Amino acid sequence: MTAAAFPISTHCGKIGGVAGALLAVSDLHVSYPENRQVVDRLRPGSPDDWLIVAGDVGEIFADVEKTLRALRDRFQQVIWAPGNHELWTHPNDPVQLRGEQRYRALVGMCRDAGVLTPEDDYPVWEGDGGPVAVAPLFQLYDYSFRVPGADTKEESLRRAYDAGVVCTDEALLHPDPYPSREEWCFQRLRETERRLDALDPALPTVLVSHWPLVRQPTEVLWFPEFAQWCGTERTADWHLRYRAVAAVYGHLHIPRTTQYDGVRFEEVSLGYPREWRRRGDRPEPIRRILGPVR
Repeated sequence: MTAAAFPISTHCGKIGGVAGALLAVSDLHVSYPENRQVVDRLRPGSPDDWLIVAGDVGEIFADVEKTLRALRDRFQQVIWAPGNHELWTHPNDPVQLRGEQRYRALVGMCRDAGVLTPEDDYPVWEGDGGPVAVAPLFQLYDYSFRVPGADTKEESLRRAYDAGVVCTDEALLHPDPYPSREEWCFQRLRETERRLDALDPALPTVLVSHWPLVRQPTEVLWFPEFAQWCGTERTADWHLRYRAVAAVYGHLHIPRTTQYDGVRFEEVSLGYPREWRRRGDRPEPIRRILGPVR
């Protein structure tokens, strides 16, 4: 399967008839039985609700497919952006595709299931708070969120290894056919900027990515060495440049609402059971991004 199998449109799509809410969640990590039980309980509050899924559904291809199909059966529309876990080539996964081929296979699966991806026309939310283009992004990271005081990627990685804080991506997220993850990131940034630049400049956006677009959310990490796997400095102005009314992300497993430059950032992770149990035994991870308060 080649990249050309899924042409990227520069036009903004529209799905009408919405009267519900634009909702979001991420980091469902359904390999954990407790998390699968949480996902089984996720339901829309209205037949017109849309659900954003901002990555890390799981690492096994079949688990990702089963979960997204189940959510698509419940919500009027599901919009998915990949996280690092979906891109892993896990030794226990029968699907052993790597890098770009794995991503394209995930896109194909989503299209078959009726789930929108970063390769599809950006849908326009026309419900309460709209119209806005909902733009799922896939930009990866380039190690520019370095450990403070580290001048190079190599020094930043060395300090992370010395501290014992190393993302599993280093073993399981392969950049094929690109020579490095940052080169794949640079290609994704160029393509994504091209598509966002083609949007109607009068149309606001909701930007959806697994990794935060700005570095500030990583400042609360317990282990600052992990920040280098959390984004790229090259997206630091995207929330302003592309007229975001909200930026949705996950990855950090620190669900919260913050504001940067007057733009609302929503971290919408469920996270691992050991994390969400600190907040109670029955998590309600879905966050309202736009639409009526219920």
